[in-house]
Amino acid sequence: MIIVDRALQARAEAGNPIKVAMIGAGTMGRIIANQIINSAPGMKLVVIFNRHLDTAKQAYHEAGVEEVKVVHTVANLEEAIAQGKYAITDDAMLLCQVESIDVLIEVTGTIEFAAKVVMEAISYRKHIILMNAELDSTIGPILKVYADRAGVILTACDGDQPGLEMNLYRYVKSIGLTPLLCGNIKGLQDPYRNPTTQEDFAKQWDQKPQMVTSFADGTNMSFEQAIVANGTGMRVAKRGMLGYEYSGHIDEMTNMYDIDQLKEWGGIVDYVVGAKPRPGVFIFATHDDPKHRHFLNLYKLGEGPLYSFYTPYHLCHFEIPISVARVVLFQDVILAPLGGPIVDVVATAKTNLKTGETLDGIGGYMAYGQCENYDIVTWENLLPIGLIEGCRLKRDIPQDQVLTYNDVELPSDRLCDRLRAEQNNYFTSGEKVLVK
Repeated sequence: MIIVDRALQARAEAGNPIKVAMIGAGTMGRIIANQIINSAPGMKLVVIFNRHLDTAKQAYHEAGVEEVKVVHTVANLEEAIAQGKYAITDDAMLLCQVESIDVLIEVTGTIEFAAKVVMEAISYRKHIILMNAELDSTIGPILKVYADRAGVILTACDGDQPGLEMNLYRYVKSIGLTPLLCGNIKGLQDPYRNPTTQEDFAKQWDQKPQMVTSFADGTNMSFEQAIVANGTGMRVAKRGMLGYEYSGHIDEMTNMYDIDQLKEWGGIVDYVVGAKPRPGVFIFATHDDPKHRHFLNLYKLGEGPLYSFYTPYHLCHFEIPISVARVVLFQDVILAPLGGPIVDVVATAKTNLKTGETLDGIGGYMAYGQCENYDIVTWENLLPIGLIEGCRLKRDIPQDQVLTYNDVELPSDRLCDRLRAEQNNYFTSGEKVLVK
C-alpha cells in the first residue's frame, strides 16, 4: 500500500485509469463496485457482468452511477469504454475478449461457470483476480499453469483471509523469521449448519443462505486455508486441521504447538476458534539466531521459540483496489499456487446420505468440506467438495464419512472435471503436458 497509493494517484492525474471488469454483482460484487467507483482513484470499473442485468445495474446505481449502457457485443463494449461510459452485460465472455480491459475480478463463488470464464480470459491474455477460493482450491494449480503459459497473472486477492495471511507471511519472512503456521481466527465452527439454520443471519446481511452456511460449517475456511497451503508449501497436521478452541489472545497460544513437529512438517495451515483478535489471521514463526531472539524479546514478542504476528481484521472489498494495482502496475502476485496441490478440500457427509440422492453442493444440507493433504486425497481417491454439486450417490454414506469418487456418478461433460483430471495428470504423472 505504501507504493500503491501514489502509483494510482499518478494514473489518476494522467487521466489513464486502470480499466477493470467484474464478473458477478451479488452482495460482494456490489460493494466492490462501490469501493472502486468512489474510493479508488486511478482505476475505473468499466463493465459488470451478471446473469440478471437489473442486478448489474443495481451495483452501479448503489455506487451513485445512474447512466449505464447495456452491451451485447465486443464492439458495443469497446465503444462504451472509448466513450467513457459504464456498461453492463449478461455475456461474461465479452469481458474476456475486449482488448482495452486490463484486469478481471471474478466474484461469483462458482466452480463450473468461473472455470469457463477464467479459461476464456486466459486465452485472451487477461489478468484475473479471484475472490473465489472455491475455484482456486479445486483447480487453481492447473489454471495457474495455463495462466503462466499465457503470460498473465491469476491470483487471489487482498482483504480476505488468504491474502492477508500471505501478506503477513511475506512480511515475516522479509524480516528474517521462518513462518511455521499460517492461521485463520474463527468465531464459529459447526459442520452441521445448513441453509435453514443460517437463513435469518443471511437475510440480516443481504447474503445467500448457502454462502453463509459455507462460512459457518467450515467449508469456506477450509478452501481459504487450502489455497494458503498451496501458495506456501505448508500442509495440514491432520484431516480437518487441529482447530483448537481458545478464548484468550492468539499470542497466548504459541506454547500449544510442538515446534519440532511443525518444522518436521515444513509448516502447517490451521485455524483456531474463539481466540482474540477475531476475525483476523496470524502467523507463528521462529528464528534460529540467538541474537535476534534476544531483541525479539526486548521488543515484547516474548522468549519464543514461536513468535506471534497477527492482523486483527479482514476488510474484504476495501482492499480489492490494492490487488488491482499490485497486479496491473507491479505484476505482483498476491497469492497463487507454487506448483501442484499441497492441500485439498474433501467432501464429507453432513448427514446420513442415501443411494440415488443428488448432492446439493457447497453450503447445502448434505456435505461440508475438510482440508486434507493432497497425497492422501489422491491415494484414497477422495472427492473434492468443489465438484460435488449434481453428483449422484451410488451407495449409502453415513454422517461424517468422507466421500470418494467411487461413491458417486459425476455429471456429464463438465469443464471443471476435465481440468481436475488434467491437474491430477500434470502434477502426478511426471508428464508436463496439458490435455485439451
